Parts: sequence; C-alpha cells; structure tokens
Amino acid sequence: MKAVVLKEYGGADVLSYEDVEKPSLKDGDDILVKVRNIGVNPIEWKVRNGFGEMFGIKLPIILGTEISGTIEEVGKDVEKFAAGDEIFGNVNMLRGGGYAEFVIAKESEIAKKPENIDFEKAAAFPVGALTSWKALFTTADLQSGQKVLIHGAAGGIGSIAVQLAKAKGAYVYATASGKNEEFVRDLGADEFIDYTKTKFEDVVKEADVVLDTIGGDTQKRSFGVLKKGGFLVALPSPPPEGSAEKFGVTAVMIQSGPNGKLLGEIAELIAQGKVKAFIETVLPLAEIKKAHELSESGHARGKIVLSAG
Repeated sequence: MKAVVLKEYGGADVLSYEDVEKPSLKDGDDILVKVRNIGVNPIEWKVRNGFGEMFGIKLPIILGTEISGTIEEVGKDVEKFAAGDEIFGNVNMLRGGGYAEFVIAKESEIAKKPENIDFEKAAAFPVGALTSWKALFTTADLQSGQKVLIHGAAGGIGSIAVQLAKAKGAYVYATASGKNEEFVRDLGADEFIDYTKTKFEDVVKEADVVLDTIGGDTQKRSFGVLKKGGFLVALPSPPPEGSAEKFGVTAVMIQSGPNGKLLGEIAELIAQGKVKAFIETVLPLAEIKKAHELSESGHARGKIVLSAG
C-alpha cells in the first residue's frame, strides 16, 4: 500500500510517499480500515519539525491521526462494528498513522460516520470536534448564557468550537482576520473581531471562558478579558506560570485524544445539521508536502484534507 513515512526530522521535504507493508490484525480489538480521507493537523508537522524527537518518538513512523473510511476486517473481540461500516475517528500514529491507504484502528477510537456527510467532511471532524468539546465543556464547563472568546475562529478547531458554543447557548466572541468575517459570522459568532485592526481586549470584557488556539502574545493578553473565576483553555502552549493566580482565574493546557463514544454523541449533532465541518482544500496523499506547508502557514480556513484514493 501507499503511505507517507517520516524517516528523519526536518521540513516538509523529509516526508516520503512510498510503498509499505499493509497492516494486519494482531489484537482482538483491532479494526482494519480502508482509508478514504485524512485530516491534517498541526501536531503532525510539529512532530515532523522535531517535536517528536523531544518526546523520544522512534522513527520511521507513519503520521496522521484523523481518518474516515470503510471497515475491511474486525478482530474477534469487536462488538460494535462490522466489515463494510463507514466510520470516522482518530488513530494512534505511534501504532501506525492515518497517512496511508490502510490503517489499524481500535474499537474505542472510532464512530460510525453520519449518513448526511461524505468521507471528506467526516475526516474534517474528529480532532476539532473532540478538542473543542473537551476544552469548552469537559474542562471549562461552559454553560448557556455565558460569554466565551474563541481565538482562531476560522481554523479547523475554532470553526467547530464556535458552532458547539452556540449550540450550547453561549454568547460567542470570535477572532480571525477580516477576510474571514462573513465565514465566522455564518458559523454563529455573536461578535466578530478582526485581530489585524482591533485589539480583542478593547471589545471583550468579563468573559467566562477563553479558548486559545494561538498562543504567544494572544494568550498573554487573553487573561485580562476574563472575569474573576474565569477559565482559559490553551491548546498550543502552556500558560505562563503565575498568570492564572495573578488574574484570579484558572488556566490549563489540554490535549485531546481518541474518544469513539463521545464522537458518536457528536455525530448525532452532525446528523441534525447543528455542527458542520468546513474544508479549505482536498489534496491527494501524494501531495502531503503541500498540505503541511499550507497548514504551517496558519492561513487555512477550516480543514486541510487528504485523499487516500
């Protein structure tokens, strides 16, 4: 089968599209998936750039976590899925990632694909939906009527976070560049802030929750817009030590992993049309270098998706 293999750390040119051995079932809860589409996420190019080396990831590996596809074969202990099922979810790239024509998933990592979306859209959901849900609801306990500031609202995570927050009944402030204003407002944002022209802290006051998908100076400035007892959830980098105490708030960095059960619940919202995925572009798996470069640029609206054929 064809796959994208990372053999050394570096720029996008180190990614190798080549023939590798097709995976096979080993454990009872293994599920062999014929991959249709794969979502591209920043963690993948961060690992490629050397993040993986910091954490002792042994090369070579196949990158990619976010997939959609059709089940080819299931292990003897699998109860919820059968060959032919159309699924989506996250896989563990340390076990063998999704940048491939076939991948091994676990029963706990996937959910059945909603019938009202295609494979491309399905591959654009799992990471953004699960991360947003964990950040907004599991971690920050965002409630109806509360105010939330979502940074990077036009991105793969931010665009889903805006929709989930609105579905919950929250009041949503959203930051993005001016070219994305109509897009972000259509997602349901109550107030749009063009970060290239307006300081968000001049608009947002006494927010209950901030979802930081940017980091750096944006994160530091975000503490000042929270009310006492508010909650900042960071995705790209940990909050500076002492910042939360200084402002009388809670601040945590989270990471989201596979959760087939929760994804199944989110799939119901997708089926009802309450949450939609937006795709910047769909590229062949062979064009992985272009996909990574686009993702690294930080200018994609919605998700970058790969096609495995």
